[in-house]
Amino acid sequence: MTKITRHSRLSNDELASALSSTGEEEQALFEFSSEVKLQSVGNEVYLRGLIEFSNICIKDCFYCGIRKSNSNVHRYSLNHEEVIETVKLAYERGYGSVAIQSGETVSKAFTDKIDRIIRESKRITSNGIGITLSCGEQSEETYKRWFESGTDRYLLRIETSSEELYKKLHPNDELHSYSKRLKALEVLQKTGYQLGTGVMIGLPFQTVEMLAEDLLFMKEIDIDMCGMGPYIEHRHTPLYKFREQLLPPAERFRLGLKMISLLRILMPDINIAATTALQTLDQRGREKAVAVGANVIMPNITPEIYRHDYILYENKPVSSYNEGDELTNLEKCLESIGHKIGYFKQGNSKHYYLGRNSVNEIIKGT
Repeated sequence: MTKITRHSRLSNDELASALSSTGEEEQALFEFSSEVKLQSVGNEVYLRGLIEFSNICIKDCFYCGIRKSNSNVHRYSLNHEEVIETVKLAYERGYGSVAIQSGETVSKAFTDKIDRIIRESKRITSNGIGITLSCGEQSEETYKRWFESGTDRYLLRIETSSEELYKKLHPNDELHSYSKRLKALEVLQKTGYQLGTGVMIGLPFQTVEMLAEDLLFMKEIDIDMCGMGPYIEHRHTPLYKFREQLLPPAERFRLGLKMISLLRILMPDINIAATTALQTLDQRGREKAVAVGANVIMPNITPEIYRHDYILYENKPVSSYNEGDELTNLEKCLESIGHKIGYFKQGNSKHYYLGRNSVNEIIKGT
């Protein structure tokens, strides 16, 4: 712990040791990362109104509840008007940004639909709303088109930086290629997006050394934002059969907090989201994540009739979004830990504007 409080150049062994910490050592880690956060990005928490645009997906990832082969899912896709009305309401309520997330679809119709949403969202808010997309792997042409239409950020989670573990989480085919995932991150960064990625924490077959390597990977490719959280199983997925190998939920939750804490120390000025998965395992999970290093929260603003159909994992919280009640409650929770909501602020990554290394160097070395 002494080593960690001195500087942010840490080895895999040192990070793995910190991830295994408990008691006073764990608490000291949390206190230090909280201090680092306040000094680097302050006590404001930025909002990303999450719009779960579609649960239609061509991928068949072994951990995901909306995987292509799950016939139990009621598939949907919001229409243009539903998305734009949601963006409009969010902006009026003080959201500085929205995050449009979907299962992966690759088609001209999908590309055109997203492009139209981006342009219209910027138009109706006079460019006031920030836009994050999380729509999976797309062509370089599509990424460029969406960026030029006004998208500010793109989140593409690597899920694990271990190629060995990645192959255990996905079918062995070109559609689920680890190298293609890395290439997509490179293209996104080169295109000009604020680059986001993230990992699952507490997976079957995963070690703390792998998680430590995930942290070093994110630092090395120089991300601008991160969304990561505990792995939570879903009964209609192949990975569910390995649930007996999982850490208890409380341990997965603490491990998630330590990952956020250490990433904040390694990369003081990036944006880090307090994810819904943390809230699933602990009712105050989001606030606890903010306390140790997170500075972004993504309330779900998807039209309520669709929320029960975007279930990536079991027991996902599905709250009613009633005229700002959720924001009022969130505001009180954050005030209790000395934080405030940055209303009407896009909350772009400070790191993005300070210059970045290139993910291309990582790919050259693989």
